[in-house]
Amino acid sequence: MMRVAVAGTGGLAQYIAHYLDTETSHQFILLSRAKPKPQLRAKDWQVIAVDYGDPQSLRFALTGVDTVISTISGQPQINLIDAAYNARVRRFAPAEFEGRPSMRPVPDALDRGKSEASQRLHYYRQYLESTSFVCGILYERFQPGGMASLAIGLGCGVSEEGDYLMDFRKSRAQIPHYNAAGQIVSICLTSARDVARFVVAALGLPRWPAELRMCGERMSVYDVVRTAEHIQGQHFEKAFYTPASLQDALTYAQALQDWPQQLRIQSLIATAESRYDFIDPTMNSMVGFVPTRFGDWLRQAWAGQ
Repeated sequence: MMRVAVAGTGGLAQYIAHYLDTETSHQFILLSRAKPKPQLRAKDWQVIAVDYGDPQSLRFALTGVDTVISTISGQPQINLIDAAYNARVRRFAPAEFEGRPSMRPVPDALDRGKSEASQRLHYYRQYLESTSFVCGILYERFQPGGMASLAIGLGCGVSEEGDYLMDFRKSRAQIPHYNAAGQIVSICLTSARDVARFVVAALGLPRWPAELRMCGERMSVYDVVRTAEHIQGQHFEKAFYTPASLQDALTYAQALQDWPQQLRIQSLIATAESRYDFIDPTMNSMVGFVPTRFGDWLRQAWAGQ
């Protein structure tokens, strides 16, 4: 049994807490910037209010903690890493939960402090073990309200319904169909609930490698949209992009100083560059459950809408 700290109280953090509570005997705490939400108090989970700008507050909260799982980003996460080192925490999982870090370009418009967090963890590597949980695209990007409805990815610019790849409600899609080599673009996708189960399962591993990869389903981008069309029972209005036309769209958004559109186009460029694609989900063979398939999840997410 170990003591685990989950930084954040959004949807992913709550899923992780749920599986810590129901599938392990580990003690755990949730670190929150504010007073506990009523629904968290109702679950009888221990929630500790912390000031991410106060090193002493963080170090005190992490006393006796073996592993930190972060779902926060930016400077608060950097401060949390420093506090974990000072509190002699053994393991730290940063808020990655997307594509492989090694595929990130420099500079990266979608970074949100992830590279700095990686560098800080590398600096502490002799004392603080870490891993990046790589899951590809979260299914929840395509649910009613998008990821934002679960307080996941807030501030990333592509967390609202319809921000990424397709708008299920409006039957529209923007498809980066081919990459620069003329190959069909594919992505890995995983539900946030399954990501949480994978993360909790990883606590039992004797050693953490640099990356732990998981995948609910690997599909071509076009098949993601075709699945949505099948569920909705009608064809979508589709715009197909090449790497060149994506760059043209980005240049146009920059000329208009349209930052939200720039982020949406950058996410499609990242997709075309295979940042969310991998063929070796190392964790899938380590767990005792089968991840939910995308079509099953999407049908259930939109049932009754």
